[in-house]
Amino acid sequence: VQLQASGGGLVQAGDSLRLSCVASGFAFSDYGMGWFRQTNGKEREFVAAVTWSGGSTYYSDSVKGRFTISRDNARKTVYLQMNSLKPEDTADYYCAAGARIGNPRRVDAYDYWGQGTQVTVSS
Repeated sequence: VQLQASGGGLVQAGDSLRLSCVASGFAFSDYGMGWFRQTNGKEREFVAAVTWSGGSTYYSDSVKGRFTISRDNARKTVYLQMNSLKPEDTADYYCAAGARIGNPRRVDAYDYWGQGTQVTVSS
């Protein structure tokens, strides 16, 4: 099982980035997918999630209206479009996959995790 996240970088406040996470080794289209972020010394924080079909999405209050999660099951990829970035969005971003997700905002709802991709937003 592998989740390969990419797309992070250094941007200025107000800019946009799109993160991608390519999955392999499991039945991607059967899994709900989520994005979390983490900064040094803090707990991993929920950002966004999407159901297996893409029919439902969930967002944290801090990113709602600025970030969009989507998925392409044919490409086994989940995306996080991040617009109007703020310095407080600076973090390592992680994608995750869960087969039977109860509460998509919980870290323990997910079975597999990718490595992080770093996003830095300068003011």
